Amino acid sequence: MDDGRPLFVQIALQVEAAVLEGSLAEGERAPSTNELASFHRINPATAAKGINLLVDRGILVKRRGLGMFVADGARELLRAERQQRFADDYIAPMLDEARAIGLSPEDVVGLIRTHMNHSQVKEKAE
Repeated sequence: MDDGRPLFVQIALQVEAAVLEGSLAEGERAPSTNELASFHRINPATAAKGINLLVDRGILVKRRGLGMFVADGARELLRAERQQRFADDYIAPMLDEARAIGLSPEDVVGLIRTHMNHSQVKEKAE
């Protein structure tokens, strides 16, 4: 763990990834701040800060006396957030560049399909 981002952000991203991939299911108890702190050898307050980011966004819910649990709809919420981020970070700049070099929407779709087909052929060959 150390990709240059604050540790609490990395904790939140790790839990998010587990929810997205399904290894941490909706309704399931999430790791406690003490478990995360012990596992990553960090201060429990740092782990709590990461967990609280997810609580604030509705990904995790607190159940008094029981701990943190993955909220109903958390996986879909995370997917929607990631899709929006993908559109903002990749699609919008790609479309701006496409316009700048005179590509039509159909041209862009064609390029994407061609690239995907080449990627699939390459994967099968490996």
